[in-house]
Amino acid sequence: MRIGELSKATGVDIETIRFYEKSGLLPPPARSDNGYRDYDRPHLERLAFIRHCRALDMSLADVGLLLQSLNSHDPQQLADVDALVDAQLGRVRARLKSMQALEAQLQALKSRCDARHDHHGCGILAELVAAAHGEACACHGHAGDDVGDQTGGRT
Repeated sequence: MRIGELSKATGVDIETIRFYEKSGLLPPPARSDNGYRDYDRPHLERLAFIRHCRALDMSLADVGLLLQSLNSHDPQQLADVDALVDAQLGRVRARLKSMQALEAQLQALKSRCDARHDHHGCGILAELVAAAHGEACACHGHAGDDVGDQTGGRT
């Protein structure tokens, strides 16, 4: 199959397929007489494997390590695969924690809006301007302030 067909079958952009070839994640295909790349079923399966790993937000380096371990029966190599997934899980958990903190900050900022914009200015913009001036804000407070402090250190 040609690169366009491979792209369509896997949902991977043509330029990304070429990048994976150049980086060694995808072996180069045979070339037909007219010079076109000629991919076969193993390319399709390997590209689907790479795509799945990338959907799990694994780095290309980690994908490469997983690809090297695909047909391994070496206990150490398989233990390394387990450790790699554990490390990825740790990174995801750290990002979740960070995203929860961001959500709390945005909620604190949002609490400054009472939606009566025709009677007074925007509380959210006032908080952002205050923060830009180095003042405490609802979402961050001052260093050492509690992030969830709804007064933002101001009265």
